[in-house]
Amino acid sequence: MKICIYGAGAIGGYLGVQLAQAGADVSLVARGAHLAAMRANGLKLLIGDEERVVHPRCTDNPAELGPQDFVIICLKAHSITGVIEAIQPLLGPHTRIVTAVNGIPYWYFYKHGNECEGSTLESIDPGGRQWRELGPERAIGCIVYPATEIEAPGVIRHVYGDRFPLGEASGEKSADVERLAALFVKAGLQAPILDRIRDEIWLKLWGNVCFNPISALTHATLDKICTDPSTRALSKAMMLETQSIAETFGVKFRVDVERRIEGARKVGAHKTSMLQDLERGRPMEIDPLVTVVQEMGRLTRIPTPTIDAVLALVTQRARIAGLY
Repeated sequence: MKICIYGAGAIGGYLGVQLAQAGADVSLVARGAHLAAMRANGLKLLIGDEERVVHPRCTDNPAELGPQDFVIICLKAHSITGVIEAIQPLLGPHTRIVTAVNGIPYWYFYKHGNECEGSTLESIDPGGRQWRELGPERAIGCIVYPATEIEAPGVIRHVYGDRFPLGEASGEKSADVERLAALFVKAGLQAPILDRIRDEIWLKLWGNVCFNPISALTHATLDKICTDPSTRALSKAMMLETQSIAETFGVKFRVDVERRIEGARKVGAHKTSMLQDLERGRPMEIDPLVTVVQEMGRLTRIPTPTIDAVLALVTQRARIAGLY
């Protein structure tokens, strides 16, 4: 099985090592010092006291790799539009695209079944290019729950978690998604196939929509955001607005808002990805995590006053830092 991981950073690198050790024919697309280190020394994964090293093909030119069975996109969602043309050589007639990204994916309204069927969202897919040029019919949904980090170029440290729920937009258990899930399981990962993948997408986004921008504005870790009465209340208000929007699209939340906040609090002194990006001078993932919820609120005519206010502040913060 030929698999290309497009964006072999912290999560992509973790997947690359695990899948390569499970026997998949893995190629990694990366750049810069990380790519150079992987080419020279292989890709190293640190899990606890264990060290795993693999030597997959690594490149910054996807055209070298040819068509794949699966392309797993592990980029920040706002980066995908910029690499659409580079992805094309990886796509054969039957290639599936696995969207291992945060937020609402470009294919969200494919086989959705309501009046928004076939719609695109400008905040995450400007001009509908991903829909047209990658194709929603290729997509398999994937939610990323593990936490990993690049400890040094070519070195990934696993922090916690191994769960990657998968699902088709239609909810069916296709042969493709079953093959992919079986490979993930062989690689030591949890990969439940969900018949309602959108519910799980929103469950993760439910926390990201509030904790990420609040942390970027306050520099607080999850435990502080969820413990301080004022930021906990702010988070809850944003989450309730988000829940109203999602439920309009038929989403069912399997936990209530208080339990979701408590789950985040128990993670402890963790910096969200948006705060990490701000501190490291990297573009902040605002549109896929926050703006898209505002846009979907406009579609449903549900007011989002709290989201609007926090989004205005975090966008200004990112612009001042030159990261938006």
